[in-house]
Amino acid sequence: MNKRYILFDLDGTLTDPMVGITNSVAYALAAFGIQVEDKTALCAFIGPPLTDSFREYYGFSQDQALLAIKKYREYFAVKGIFENRVYAGIPQLLAALKAQGRLVLLAKNTTRTTAGRPFCK
Repeated sequence: MNKRYILFDLDGTLTDPMVGITNSVAYALAAFGIQVEDKTALCAFIGPPLTDSFREYYGFSQDQALLAIKKYREYFAVKGIFENRVYAGIPQLLAALKAQGRLVLLAKNTTRTTAGRPFCK
């Protein structure tokens, strides 16, 4: 079938978000005096709501979690967002779809959970 509209999810489909997200979490934790040597330990933050992750993995109160999210966003907005890595072949795929006259749409769900945490191997 010839579909005109193609919908992609950003994280894990077009880009690998691990570096940007884990660096942002590490930055937020550093504001609380918590240093993380192995950032792959922060991969559990990829997918679930940040509030839940700060509370679950670091025992933060709701207020602490909200402050941590503020710090996370402080880093992510300036640097972390640009640390996503585009998967090999994606630019060519998107160009080919455009050349075929297809309309490419992008979805970004920030509240989903990722049971298998595929971003950290």
